[in-house]
Amino acid sequence: MKLSNLKPAEGSTHKEKRIGRGTGSGHGGTSTRGHKGAQSRSGYSRKVGFEGGQMPIQRRLPKSGFKNPFRTEYKAINIGVLQTIADKNSLSTIDVETLINAGYVSRNDLVKILGNGTLTAKLEVKAHAFSKKAIEAIEAVKGTVVKL
Repeated sequence: MKLSNLKPAEGSTHKEKRIGRGTGSGHGGTSTRGHKGAQSRSGYSRKVGFEGGQMPIQRRLPKSGFKNPFRTEYKAINIGVLQTIADKNSLSTIDVETLINAGYVSRNDLVKILGNGTLTAKLEVKAHAFSKKAIEAIEAVKGTVVKL
């Protein structure tokens, strides 16, 4: 195999459709726009959401819902995951940096610890938020909770 005889795979490339280049091309005359009407004219642009005069879907459906722009989004980590990380790396302290290195969260995430799973190791857990069940579970095994 040489660089000079490389070709794209069969059927992966197509000829460019050259519109308006004479009748012999098969795309001359009306240039694939059909006859008459707004869509055949130059400068025509269809309005976003236009459905040919039918009432558009964004006007047929009622408004609903509310998105709070001030909501704080947390990445949820269960205490069962903390137990797994502590066992694997034999740690007594788990903070956000540990979770980043383990690949559970990314740099910009806020972390909330949730109470799903079982915790047996005595851990010092540092995170941005905790659920009540998680705090109870961590303190039940004589661990400590630190809110960042």
